[in-house]
Amino acid sequence: MSVLVYTESDQGKFKKAALEVASYAKAVADKLGTSVTAITINANDVSELGTYGVDKVLKVTNASLENFNAKAYTEAIKQAAEKEGTKVIVLSSSVNSKYLAPLLAVGLDAGYASNVIEAPSITSSFTVKRPAFTNKAFETLTINTDVKIVGVSNNAFGLVEKNGNAVAEDFSPSISELSIKVESVDKASNTVSIADADIVVSGGRGLKGPENWGMIEELASVLGAATACSKPVSDLGWRPHGEHVGQTGKPVASNLYIAIGISGAIQHLAGINASKVKVVINTDPEAPFFKAADYGVVGDAFTVVPELIEKLKAFKAQQ
Repeated sequence: MSVLVYTESDQGKFKKAALEVASYAKAVADKLGTSVTAITINANDVSELGTYGVDKVLKVTNASLENFNAKAYTEAIKQAAEKEGTKVIVLSSSVNSKYLAPLLAVGLDAGYASNVIEAPSITSSFTVKRPAFTNKAFETLTINTDVKIVGVSNNAFGLVEKNGNAVAEDFSPSISELSIKVESVDKASNTVSIADADIVVSGGRGLKGPENWGMIEELASVLGAATACSKPVSDLGWRPHGEHVGQTGKPVASNLYIAIGISGAIQHLAGINASKVKVVINTDPEAPFFKAADYGVVGDAFTVVPELIEKLKAFKAQQ
């Protein structure tokens, strides 16, 4: 009856979101008076999960699952849930997990709540809180099904260390033949992904051209941040579409979001409103982004950003 958590990994190493959902699962398990079991797929060292409250790890090692396959991964998690008699399953809000959750909900006849931001209230019912109306309000949902699936919003719950030990157990689910086979995968190296980033530095058409993106990358490097862009920038081919954030691109729920030369169209704001602190740098004091930002700088990015970089470098040198 333990709480089951799917902990995502990349090239054998756990993503930050995996540790966050493990922390969340531990909070749920404490409320239910039970333990936490994690399922991993081709992860290397699983002992780290014990630090975040996991008691047992079902370790799947399968070369055919090296690349994400929604159907196969769903089968593995479903069989793990059935093995453990699980009533609560916790996932992240990554693109992959949002693909998995509905399939898993159908397979287990479970209720699913996405983008949950707090540990559930468990009294007479199982109630969760999530943002609504493009993060302008909150709603509480009650999951009434026997099996419940919770998708935790990125950077909402945080990492909570418990200093425990996780017992690893080899698990070999029965996976049907894969109908989709991945030929190759190209991955960016030496960059922070938008999904895992605590800080995101984003640029818009105010930068005037791709040749000026160096200062965005330098600022991101100083801050240990991911780089992103607005939709017009990716449409113009200045930056890859994988960096496009907003309602029609990747959602962002970072701790700090810095928008440079972005006016703040409603579609962009809808995709980044879950970020905790928003900073905007723009020459136009009437730019819509200023109404949504926590901090704003009215000024030329080509003057403000280089000075900001130098100040940050000097500050870090003193640490």
